Amino acid sequence: MAIITAMSHLEPILTPAIEAAGFKLVRLRLMGGKTKTLQIMAERADGTMNVEDCAALSRALSDFLDAEDPIEGEYNLEVSSPGIDRPLTRLSDFSRWAGHEAKLELSAPDPTGRKRFKGTLLGLDGTDVEIDVDGSHLKFPFRAIGEAKLVLTEKLIEEDLKARKAQ
Repeated sequence: MAIITAMSHLEPILTPAIEAAGFKLVRLRLMGGKTKTLQIMAERADGTMNVEDCAALSRALSDFLDAEDPIEGEYNLEVSSPGIDRPLTRLSDFSRWAGHEAKLELSAPDPTGRKRFKGTLLGLDGTDVEIDVDGSHLKFPFRAIGEAKLVLTEKLIEEDLKARKAQ
């Protein structure tokens, strides 16, 4: 099979297998180098993902990838949880994590020439991500964001601890 390097081609192939195993895809990356690494970041519907879950998903995906062979050549499979300071990859992530500190990097500079922003997520306005950066209310189209992730803060740690205790 021809090599598929674009995540836009791999995601529709892998997402059903990830969901069939009981998880949601958070992020998918194929990293190059001497040996390629297919990095799959996933979580359960309730946002949890422990070591046993990672192992179970890894086993399920190994069998699937062996059968489907969507990537040419050798590669390592790496399955992980998103962690506390998780990447924000879906539109819903920006509303779910409103009130928390985040770092955003745009795919291209804004009109002022700036690409990186750090501030408090305010949520969404349609498909625009809203963030407060040093008292300035900024709005970016979701499609303009290249990467985004939560910043590890006391507030985020406290919320994670409360969620774990509730389980």
